[in-house]
Amino acid sequence: MIVQASDVPIHSRSVQHQRGRLQIGQNWVLDHGSRNCHGRRPKNDTSVGSFTSFHNLREMHLGLTLALMLNSDDLAFFSVISSASSLAEGARQLNVTPPAVTQRLKAMEARLGVRLLERSSGRLSLTDEGELVLTRALMVAETLETLGEELSERRQTIRGHLRVAAPYGFGRRHVAPALDSFARAHADITAMLDLSDAPAARLGHDCDIAIHIGERGQMSSIVTTLAPNGRILCASPAYLANAPGLAVLGDLVRHRCLVVQENHEDVTMWRFHKPPNESSIIRIRPALSANDGSVIRDWALQGQGIILRSQWDVADDVANGRLVHLLPDWECPRADVVAILGERNGRSRRVGAFLNHLRRALTPTPWLPTGPWPD
Repeated sequence: MIVQASDVPIHSRSVQHQRGRLQIGQNWVLDHGSRNCHGRRPKNDTSVGSFTSFHNLREMHLGLTLALMLNSDDLAFFSVISSASSLAEGARQLNVTPPAVTQRLKAMEARLGVRLLERSSGRLSLTDEGELVLTRALMVAETLETLGEELSERRQTIRGHLRVAAPYGFGRRHVAPALDSFARAHADITAMLDLSDAPAARLGHDCDIAIHIGERGQMSSIVTTLAPNGRILCASPAYLANAPGLAVLGDLVRHRCLVVQENHEDVTMWRFHKPPNESSIIRIRPALSANDGSVIRDWALQGQGIILRSQWDVADDVANGRLVHLLPDWECPRADVVAILGERNGRSRRVGAFLNHLRRALTPTPWLPTGPWPD
């Protein structure tokens, strides 16, 4: 139940005390004992209870006011705005106009009687009260989400909001169709797909699942493999017809190499392995680079140079002769498709259901000739 300000007795704006309750601003809140505005008990007061400072009184007042005057939508709104670089950026994330965001923020501040954000030089910064509201907002959001998940578990239903981050190309080609069919199968699910060149960085309160392709590095979160995926060194026949010879790995330094900037990896260092135990590292100088793999693939098809790309992206082009697999005796580091989960989100029913749905959509593996897992 939301109690509006009109439901609370209105008195003066000053800080006053009466036995059994405290008044700050226009709202009465419960107190354990009568005190003056410095937090000290009057000499003739024998009631039980204590406040250590006016700062504690302010936090108590703001916390209780949050419960009385804000609802979960307000807290969700503020958590988005407080993490945005500007009100305009927050408006884009919320899919509303900047004036609407400004008006709602001012209304919240008026209801609480405090300023939540400092808006100077086009940048946002939280006030002390804003920090407190954000902390409480995240706690409330997590509590409500957990409650919804527990109720869904009891009803054996899949519901709630699913947030997925994925690489640009793979997200468009494979994750988006799977998310579409998953939402159609579960009417109580809402979902958001965030395409990025570094989806793992979105993990946390911004997303439930991050689809990652590439080197795993030092991942401390829960990781589950969705599909096998290798990498292929390749170029178009048109490029190879006019390019220098490529007989050994060292010849790569004489070629135009195209790279995709993603996952904050060092894309100028290409690693290779030849069974049983031969390895080599080649430092290349990129002729062209982009943060979207589909752009790099298109450049390679147009004869711009050599690429080192995932099987999921170029397997069809190699099979149909549009690209040529180069130096096939050398293997590149694997880049399996994995899902990275937060510890709490890894236990969510909707997260688990979507992962199973996506894994089924990728079985048999579409980019492998027969779909088996490699040895």
